[in-house]
Amino acid sequence: MNTVLYAQPYDLSATGFSFEDAEDYATKAAACRNAYGGRVEEFEIQFIDGEAINAQLAEAVGLHQGGIAVFFQAIADWDERDKLAVIIAVGECGYVFDWASSAPGDFDVDIYEGMSLEDLAEEFVDQGLFGEIPKLLQSYLDYDAIARDLAMDYTEAEVAGMRLVYRCS
Repeated sequence: MNTVLYAQPYDLSATGFSFEDAEDYATKAAACRNAYGGRVEEFEIQFIDGEAINAQLAEAVGLHQGGIAVFFQAIADWDERDKLAVIIAVGECGYVFDWASSAPGDFDVDIYEGMSLEDLAEEFVDQGLFGEIPKLLQSYLDYDAIARDLAMDYTEAEVAGMRLVYRCS
């Protein structure tokens, strides 16, 4: 699916334009003029169409006209896990993202996709994180209580229609 962005001029006498890549933006921005023939230099960048995860990434990083080329490069190069890491780290955990000096692996965030806190509690018991618990006794555990305890450090969220649990360190 193509990503479509819109450049809305801050100059009210100018008309904006849609674009699908950095080259298209550069060409159209250079040709954009206001009603008086002056060159338009500043645009608000709006996400119009594309994958939901890319829309949330644009929102999380605060997409602006100076980051268009690196944004398009990132959505082409990064996998879903990289995008999730940046969306959660910046949008939920308060980390700062800078295209010039940040990468998705820079953030200390644990993400468990397709899970609820109860699912995470069961997985942690299965992995032995609460010690060795025989299989026969596991059915007697109060997973809801474990999930409530996990909620002190972990948070449930939905990103681009995906359920997940995350923890910021």
